[in-house]
Amino acid sequence: MSITHQHLAYVLRLADNALILGQRNAEWCSHGPALEEDIALANMSLDLIGQARLLYTHAATLEASLTGATKTEDDYAYFRTEREFANYTIAELPHFGPLAGTARTERDYAVTIVRNFLYSAFMFETWTALQASTDAQLAAIAAKSIKETRYHVHHARDWFVRFGDGTDESHRRAQAALDYLMPYTREFFAIDDTERAVAEARIAPLASDVEATWREEVASAIEEATLSAPAEVKHVSAGKHGEHSEHMGYLLAEMQSLARQHPGATW
Repeated sequence: MSITHQHLAYVLRLADNALILGQRNAEWCSHGPALEEDIALANMSLDLIGQARLLYTHAATLEASLTGATKTEDDYAYFRTEREFANYTIAELPHFGPLAGTARTERDYAVTIVRNFLYSAFMFETWTALQASTDAQLAAIAAKSIKETRYHVHHARDWFVRFGDGTDESHRRAQAALDYLMPYTREFFAIDDTERAVAEARIAPLASDVEATWREEVASAIEEATLSAPAEVKHVSAGKHGEHSEHMGYLLAEMQSLARQHPGATW
């Protein structure tokens, strides 16, 4: 596979992560636990979807140079199948976790906060490194995105510590969410051929290059929150290879249904 193909695949991974997590967090709109949090999650969702739009537009340029095909951000977001999406599995999981009693349980804000912290802390380090990319457009997207991601980390860490070092109930929920979600972060650092190729071309860093800093940030937050780091697991999720959880299809059905019912519609 050529470096341009690998370059395109990497940009689509970044875009898919932003889109899918943005879609998930938008589910709190009008359902937030407090008005301020409702607004905060909506704004952060818009940040993520805005990042996805920039990345999909860049991906369309890369794909045009490969195949001559003309694509838009909507083609990538609304007209690909589940297996074609390359987001981390952690991004697609619903807002309930190990404490869920039924498939239709209430959302758990601790799951939302812990996921946002683990993901945004990783992306803060990734965007920082991407500012030095040989891909000038990707570097520019990183420079814009890091400003938004800095706030995402601040917001999630603040609530992570509040929950962990709060009441017995909030501590229990934060610990359960951390135990549930932390194993999925192994996928961040499962390096594959695409990531090696773009790293060799100095387009992007290897995730292993930012792993130590990410782990320091996470360990510091866990200690401040009076939580316990979960035991390491061997399983590695494979969402970035198109192998998704059972939740992904439902998310895409909701997100894509209108565009698929009215293809080409504008308003």
